[in-house]
Amino acid sequence: MDKPQYTIRDAKPAEFEAIGQLMVQVYAQLEGFPKPEEQPAYYEKLANIGLMTEKPGARLLAAVSANGVVGGAVVYLGDMEHYGSGGIATQQKDAAGFRLLAVDPETRGLGLGKRLSMACIELARTEGKQQMIIHTTNAMKPAWKMYERIGFSRSEDLDFLMEGFPVFGFRLPL
Repeated sequence: MDKPQYTIRDAKPAEFEAIGQLMVQVYAQLEGFPKPEEQPAYYEKLANIGLMTEKPGARLLAAVSANGVVGGAVVYLGDMEHYGSGGIATQQKDAAGFRLLAVDPETRGLGLGKRLSMACIELARTEGKQQMIIHTTNAMKPAWKMYERIGFSRSEDLDFLMEGFPVFGFRLPL
């Protein structure tokens, strides 16, 4: 059976709720990641991911199949002031970032995480940004290898604690 083809595009408002549910599902099942009852505000942000598009320079990108099924999504932030992390990331100039990358377990292995990441990098280059900033956690270690293959490097100056939970920064010069 052929693998379905996915297009990376801006999510439509009618897709926001389903993308929020996908985000909650993906993050809640990460081994070693805080659960919804431990960080309810974080999971509320995931469930209402469409609200992120109201921030200046923010876009919700989705990997969508020909029959309209969302296989993954990510939030691109062209203005780091609205990145919403701890630490110094929000003070970085000439930078963009992406957050909350999630790929449906049913579509893993199709390269959607990399394609969503590359779409964000291309947006940042188009906007003339000098660097891309992202954060990840130990629970997301498998994604670290993908980020490093793309060209990201660990950047300890971007690390911070989220309610006592370590979050690790990565940087990509553009």
